[in-house]
Amino acid sequence: MKKIFLLLMLISSLFAKQIQHPTNSFTSSGAVIDIVYKNGKLYSATDASCVDVFDIKTQKLLEKIKVEKIIDFMGDKIDSKVYSIDLIKNKILLLSLGKHGARRVHIYEDKKLNLVLPYTKSLYIAKAKFLDENNILLGLLSNELVSYNIKTQKENYRIQVSQSKFSDFKLNEDKTKVVVADESGNLKIHKTSDGSFIKELSGQNLDNVFQVDIKKGIIATAGQDRRVVIYNTKYNSSYYKTASFLIYSVGLSPSGKIVGYASDENNNVTLFNTSTKTKIGKFDGNSMTLTKILFINEKEFFVSSDDKIINLYKLN
Repeated sequence: MKKIFLLLMLISSLFAKQIQHPTNSFTSSGAVIDIVYKNGKLYSATDASCVDVFDIKTQKLLEKIKVEKIIDFMGDKIDSKVYSIDLIKNKILLLSLGKHGARRVHIYEDKKLNLVLPYTKSLYIAKAKFLDENNILLGLLSNELVSYNIKTQKENYRIQVSQSKFSDFKLNEDKTKVVVADESGNLKIHKTSDGSFIKELSGQNLDNVFQVDIKKGIIATAGQDRRVVIYNTKYNSSYYKTASFLIYSVGLSPSGKIVGYASDENNNVTLFNTSTKTKIGKFDGNSMTLTKILFINEKEFFVSSDDKIINLYKLN
């Protein structure tokens, strides 16, 4: 009996070590929609009409960038959801909800918030990211990609990616390519210079892909079909792992060697090696549906959710 007890204790101990907890947490103003990290600062886009800026070392809130609240169809003033953020040099790009469900785009620079795309353009934008200082890439709910010049206030191009509903896009490191995910489950890769089609990746996800990431030629998806798919574009290979629940979020480390994904109904994150497929660990502490898994290096990553809390994890 003693040996059995010791064996059970050992198994329990090993299992406990597999579950890792947050090392730090940051509290935002509202539910977190998007996060970006740069130079020791964490930028958190929320549904509370603002972006919170945190110092990672001190965990202090450095700044709160506010966008104007909106009037709903009942005539009440409500918070505007900030859908996405991006950084380039000293500029911050904010995509937020405007009147009548249309979206607006601001650039925050030198403590000033400048409107570059008003809601009156009637663009239903799901995501906006910098291509360079003067050009931004917009992903529309209609699954169109729009390259927009901020200075000329004109579209460089507009393309229809597919007839499927848009889910997400991700730029590669030098921003020459964009990977688009939609409800078809297939990924489309386009050039950002002119929007021209490069290739399609298919046959792995059978349903809507909620999120996509790309690092060093490795592409990872988060699927409604409970599949996290890994594509290696260098070797034209792919495989998938299944989860017990819908996979809402996925993120790759800077090298592309590690992937994290929302792996169960308890909002835990599982990490594995994209080459060997071996599990690295499971990470808990998230109470709501995940919105972003963001690696800052090969050992640390953030996880945000429909909660105010952003968790920081460190690999043991």
